[in-house]
Amino acid sequence: MKQVKHWQDPVNAVAGAWLIVSPWVLGFSDLTPAMWTMVATGIVLGAVALGATFVPRQWEEWTEVALAAWLAISPWAVGFRGVETAMVNAVLVAAVILVLALWVLVTDKDYLGNISDRPAH
Repeated sequence: MKQVKHWQDPVNAVAGAWLIVSPWVLGFSDLTPAMWTMVATGIVLGAVALGATFVPRQWEEWTEVALAAWLAISPWAVGFRGVETAMVNAVLVAAVILVLALWVLVTDKDYLGNISDRPAH
C-alpha cells in the first residue's frame, strides 16, 4: 500500500464529509442556501482531498485554497450570514481547510520549486 504523502489531505477529506452532514447535525438543514453551500462544497472538497491523498498534485492544494476562500465568503455571498451556526461553521471550516492546504504548499519541497535549495544571493 502506498504511503500518504501529506497527512493534511485526509483531514481535509474529513472536513468535506463534515460539511456534507453539518446542516443536519447543527440544525440548519431547513435553510436551503446554507445547506446546499455546505453539501456542494463538501462534495467537491472531499473529491479533491481524496485525489490529493492518492495522487498528490500542487493544483489540488490550490483548489482547496479556493474552496476555503469560497466557504469563508459564502455566508455573505449566498445570504446566510444572519444564521450564526451556519456562518460560524462555514468560517471555521474554511480556516481549517486554508491552513492545511497552505501548510502543504509551503512545506512540500516538490511544490516549492526547490526554492529552499537556492542560495540566498
